[in-house]
Amino acid sequence: MTRTRIRLDPLRIDGHEVGRVLITGASAGIGAELARVFASHGHRLTLVARRGDKLAALAAELEREHNVDVQLIVQDLAKASGPGAVSTEKLVGLVDLNVRALTALTSLLLPGMVERGFGRVLNVASLAAFQPVPSMAAYAASKAYVLALSEALSEELKDTGVSVTALCPGLTDTAMVSEIKAGSAAAARVPKELVSAPADVAVAAYRALMAGRAVIVPGLPNQITAAWSQVTPRWLTRYVTGLAARQTDWFRSSS
Repeated sequence: MTRTRIRLDPLRIDGHEVGRVLITGASAGIGAELARVFASHGHRLTLVARRGDKLAALAAELEREHNVDVQLIVQDLAKASGPGAVSTEKLVGLVDLNVRALTALTSLLLPGMVERGFGRVLNVASLAAFQPVPSMAAYAASKAYVLALSEALSEELKDTGVSVTALCPGLTDTAMVSEIKAGSAAAARVPKELVSAPADVAVAAYRALMAGRAVIVPGLPNQITAAWSQVTPRWLTRYVTGLAARQTDWFRSSS
């Protein structure tokens, strides 16, 4: 069988040549769907994740379906051989990945973008970034960092041609949410209308990124939740989220 010629020439946006799109956590969930969205628009990709078999399968799919050039980096960014220190504890590893690795990569890539006068950065935060979440304290706090960092950088970078966007999805049909549902009767009863499809989240993220928006919260229910948390006194937010944690098994199952 003759192999389809892969398109290697870069895209141009507003007259600027677009280099490779680097997507971390690309082997599944929102990361994989982002890769599909970018590939559908003809972008050349560099995909990073720790599961090489899934990365290879995704690369083959994207090359076959969209005729784009895909490079793979099999790497666990929470490990010392990634940009940072080793941690064997789950919570420290979570912070290592969501805070340290994200900060290191952002710091590494931004100067070149500013020098060129063009660039886009999409950082994946969470709806949990808008409030403390008892029993998911470290996760919510790490995502709050991502949101705050991204918003601050978006202001610092005004008039440079570079933008930073924070993606804040709510419950999304990923492996993590499936595990929570499997171990929690309360989570399993969440209406499907409140659980976003990864593909829909990725499309919303791509559009916001290309438009240079600072924050994107996909889905009306999630937008209402984010708005509520920003106008509600913090003591009341703590009380409500704490009450939810005490009354259900949902958060306990995800600790």
